[in-house]
Amino acid sequence: MLALRNALRYFPPSHHPTLAPEFAQELRQYGHIYMYRFCPALRMRAYPIDQYPCRTPQAASIMLMIMNNLDPEVAQFPQELVTYGGNGQVFGNWAQFCLVMHYLSEMTEEQTLVMYSGHPMGLFPSLPSSPRAIITNGMVIPNYSSRNQYEKMFALGVSMYGQMTAGSYCYIGPQGIVHGTMLTVLNAGRRYLGSDDLRGRVFVTSGLGGMSGAQAKAAVIAGCVGVIAEVDEAPLRKRYEQGWLMEITSSLDHCIKRIREAKISKTPLSIGYHGNIVDLWERLLLEYERTGELLVDLGSDQTSLHNPYNGGYYPVQLSFRQANQLMATDSDRFLTVVQESLRRQVKAINKLSDAGLFFWDYGNAFLLEAQRAGAEVEKAGAGATEFRYPSYVQHIMGDIFSLGFGPFRWVCTSGNPQDLAETDDIAANVLEEISSNVTDKIRQQYNDNIRWIREAGKHKMVVGSQARILYSDQKGRVCIALAINQAIAEGRVSAPVVISRDHHDVSGTDSPFRETSNVYDGSAFCADMAVQNFVGDAFRGATWVALHNGGGVGWGEVMNGGFGLLLDGSDEAAKRARLVLNWDVSNGVARRCWSGNSNAYKTIQHTMEENGQLRVTMPFPVQDECVLDRALQG
Repeated sequence: MLALRNALRYFPPSHHPTLAPEFAQELRQYGHIYMYRFCPALRMRAYPIDQYPCRTPQAASIMLMIMNNLDPEVAQFPQELVTYGGNGQVFGNWAQFCLVMHYLSEMTEEQTLVMYSGHPMGLFPSLPSSPRAIITNGMVIPNYSSRNQYEKMFALGVSMYGQMTAGSYCYIGPQGIVHGTMLTVLNAGRRYLGSDDLRGRVFVTSGLGGMSGAQAKAAVIAGCVGVIAEVDEAPLRKRYEQGWLMEITSSLDHCIKRIREAKISKTPLSIGYHGNIVDLWERLLLEYERTGELLVDLGSDQTSLHNPYNGGYYPVQLSFRQANQLMATDSDRFLTVVQESLRRQVKAINKLSDAGLFFWDYGNAFLLEAQRAGAEVEKAGAGATEFRYPSYVQHIMGDIFSLGFGPFRWVCTSGNPQDLAETDDIAANVLEEISSNVTDKIRQQYNDNIRWIREAGKHKMVVGSQARILYSDQKGRVCIALAINQAIAEGRVSAPVVISRDHHDVSGTDSPFRETSNVYDGSAFCADMAVQNFVGDAFRGATWVALHNGGGVGWGEVMNGGFGLLLDGSDEAAKRARLVLNWDVSNGVARRCWSGNSNAYKTIQHTMEENGQLRVTMPFPVQDECVLDRALQG
């Protein structure tokens, strides 16, 4: 009754007799009121910015980004306003979408749209220098931030899971994760296999959805053989038709045959296995036990285990259809079956690991949920964020964050591919110029990204808006943004450009089982960094800012935020970009430095030398451990 009352308050009482039965039926059928009646007939996509009926280009840029997040080519379940991750929403219902677009069309540069978990609270007076939108998603009193409370609040329509860039309107399709996955696989090869030449090496993982769908493309770009299991045929076919997946098969025999052939020929290949990842791991183990041949070198998992009991993970004991039926009819039994499946999956991975497989957690709460299921993932004498296998941040990407590198992105609002090609060229030239006077460790990161950006066009990764992503440090981000802004001013880029980043970044996310899993001073479960980042971006000139509970590893497990900033070729835009981007990286590097990370210490020290106004409190490490022992014994 409360959920229904909450939904009806968007409409005058004269409409309630008509809408109430419809909404009640949606609530019974879906557990949530989506208000499908108000889903617009308009083709949802990122239209050129000058086609939006707005009073300010800043508002138009937000409208463009929202519609890109809901483009059927981009979004996972657009009818449910879900962009990616199984339940990462842009809004909670379609009335909210209509209201937001209406407010943005009327907004002036002295107003800010205030968003409460998908609900537009309204337009409030502000300054021209203020953000045009302030977004919060899932802000819940800490003691009530449980999975069960989320289900209740979501059903009531009072809170929402925005994932990361779904609820902040900054998702750019699977390209956003292709680059990060490629870098992860390359750096995994360097760390575990001693080489970034991955020809003939096999990477096994799961998931071909909104985020995980990038794995196939990334594996091929990295030069290895990627084998990705997916139980749902729809995303499997979608990735194949988009050209992101080279082959598909539902036969394990054929899958094993193709792995052997590709290993011998050392041909980059992506295979989509239509079936359960547990079956694939167990078959790889069986092949090893039969022949002694280890067919897999690297392994991970990208099922949506932040949401394991509502479609994020499909147990091996049931077919896809059977799992959906049990999920809806007997949630307790489904939970039991999921946990049994996780234990089987880990058992196979453990045996293959003993034989030489290198496995890591991809930040999707795989090891966390496996631990809760009773699987053997404990690490003797480990801290609260450590397991038998490392997270990809702890072993692979953590050093990158500590150097200030993370996923920087931009969107050409003209929708013109020529503008994207021009910005690609600008970014590559900038990185080539500044990479000549850096350390070898930083130069390697620059070179990886120069290669990426130079080859980006041929890999045809644009889905939806004309967008690009690369990993860059603070100096690179600032220089790229200023160069793009100058190109807009000179007319070499025909329309404004939105700059942004993934929340999964140096400063944007406090997540003890992912982004901050390599923080060992006891502060991994603290969220000051992400909250400070959100606030700092807001008053330094971001066009919009967002702060979320949840994202990646799930509700109650992480705090994260992001921003969007419109470059229009003006001096004001350049000033804002410089302030926002410098803060947006330095904040996280300073925190990582204070936690004891030596890479971050060197990085922030160098940044202070280049910027006389930056003064960071630097730590003095304990040099003699005996001092601690004597003090505690006394």
